[in-house]
Amino acid sequence: METLHEGVGEFRFTDPDAVRAWMRDHKRREFVDKTLSDAEAVRRSVADGDYVSFDFSSFTRGPLALIREIIRQGRRDLWYCAKFTLMESTLLAAAGAVSRIDVGFMGLGDTLNRAVEEGKIKVTEWTNGTLTLRHMAGGMGVPFLPTRALLGTDTLKYSGAKVVRDPFGGKPIALVPAVTPDVGLIHVHQADVYGNARCFGPGVSPLETAAASRKVIISTDEIIDHDDIRKDPSKTTIPYYMVDAVVYAPFGAYPGGLPGVYEMDFEHFAEYNTLERQGQLKSYLDKYVYSVGSHLEMLEKRVGLARLNDLRRRATIKEGYR
Repeated sequence: METLHEGVGEFRFTDPDAVRAWMRDHKRREFVDKTLSDAEAVRRSVADGDYVSFDFSSFTRGPLALIREIIRQGRRDLWYCAKFTLMESTLLAAAGAVSRIDVGFMGLGDTLNRAVEEGKIKVTEWTNGTLTLRHMAGGMGVPFLPTRALLGTDTLKYSGAKVVRDPFGGKPIALVPAVTPDVGLIHVHQADVYGNARCFGPGVSPLETAAASRKVIISTDEIIDHDDIRKDPSKTTIPYYMVDAVVYAPFGAYPGGLPGVYEMDFEHFAEYNTLERQGQLKSYLDKYVYSVGSHLEMLEKRVGLARLNDLRRRATIKEGYR
């Protein structure tokens, strides 16, 4: 195919056949209990320099418990894929954990702006849709997928996409390269101990992220019996054989919300935004990450049962997702 032009953004590409071979040799098909603590799951699966991807955002169903644990364990030089990123990219930047970001949507603050302007973090622009297509291609085992989404936009220039002449119709079409993350992080409503997981309400790409990633850590607000999964298999978003670890993390999306279960904590975000504007994110990290040993300890000592119950009360849709 004739290449007409291409973006200047960096991207990571792996031979699809090599990835397929790795998946065949390492992904387990038997039913085994995969439950781990957040600390052990991160310790086993996330290494310095890894490409880490997750579905959705810090406002809604983001894997914030796992992000905090990655920071707590001092990971460095991560390449982070943020389809819809707000708080977590800034925290990773403030902690010195990330050196590259593939971004679909990013709410920038001074901390992240400075890191990008100073060259400490390299950003490649995409869109939520094209990042989902990249993961879909990775999960399918193909090198790229075509799209019209980037044509005629400045995003194309700063992405890693190529525009080619469509061999069938002769018109320009954008190609986005497959991505196969080292680790996928996904927070879900429910999962069984084997990794069958359910997401209710809105999302970006939970299944695509799981299918493309070599290792997948699921954090879940609720662990349910496997028989419940078998009774209603149509509710399963992610099948067990894609998952490597299941972390029981009630309020695992906090301070974001979980649709139908608890609302986001607006007061917490106000505290975070104030500290970020004042250049005091170190004190935020000290309070909510470094001074506590786990997600559950953070909830107990820094949030409290009264506020958590209030967040549950604010989530007005209770049974509509069940």
